[in-house]
Amino acid sequence: MPLLHLRMITPADRTDEIVALVEQSVGTTHLAVLTGAARDPRGDVVLCDVAREAADELLERLRATGLPEWGAISAENVGLTLSRSADRAERDAPGEGADAIVWESLVEETHEESTLTVTFLAFLTVATMLAACGVMIDSAILIVGAMAVGPEFGPLAGLCTAMVRRAPRLAWRSLIALLVGFPAAMLLTGGFSVLMDALGLFDEARFLGDRPQTAFIWQPDAFSFVVAFLAGIAGILSLTSAKSGALIGVAISVTTVPAAANAAVALSYGNWSETRGSAVQLALNLLGIIAAGTLTLLAQKWSWARQRRAV
Repeated sequence: MPLLHLRMITPADRTDEIVALVEQSVGTTHLAVLTGAARDPRGDVVLCDVAREAADELLERLRATGLPEWGAISAENVGLTLSRSADRAERDAPGEGADAIVWESLVEETHEESTLTVTFLAFLTVATMLAACGVMIDSAILIVGAMAVGPEFGPLAGLCTAMVRRAPRLAWRSLIALLVGFPAAMLLTGGFSVLMDALGLFDEARFLGDRPQTAFIWQPDAFSFVVAFLAGIAGILSLTSAKSGALIGVAISVTTVPAAANAAVALSYGNWSETRGSAVQLALNLLGIIAAGTLTLLAQKWSWARQRRAV
């Protein structure tokens, strides 16, 4: 059963207001008040569970009271609940939990995943270097592995979320991660390619030879955009429904990291044709994911608003 557990800290003089708001909200259950239990910030602790499909509306109402300014709100997914009261709350809530979007959670998750950090750069660089090895030896297995390691879907989803929620800070954070992350990873991969060539592990003749398993990376066509668009839809759906397995499928269906790797290796050998082709492939994949992700979020927002109005 998809439930969220909410923990709120509120000053004692506002506790009754928050409790009344929770009691009046559909889809809530397991309400508890711990008087004077909070020390920082000082006040009472209010606990409750809420059906996922009712969580976004409740969080909006709690935010409107100013609770995040003078108290705190924490939310976490409940893995297992055995409760008749929870069953009733789930039935009373409008729609289906799998279709609901908890916008506060989505914004927070994409905000974290879209931040330019050393870890993000390390994952993106390692993924690009793995893809460079896959390109050199024409290994589809290594290409798939590099796709799975790449962390680029985080800022792409952050950009989609920012456009729908009109969150400029999240948009800038996501753009910085992409505009700094990819060039940095490609630059380091270019140096890696030169080093591997000096060690005799990479070879220009092999790179320029036939590579039937990986030639698609630098030969973009209409399917490049179509696949990226479909992957963008699946990726956003996986985030909003918390289906991590689907997100892994998205990671191995687009060629952002392999295209960046092929461009870096081609550039290190002065192969401008493959560099341009790989750059176009990268751009098509990024644009396809962003377009599909944004449209998917808009469609989900419209659909869910319609369901709530129908109740």
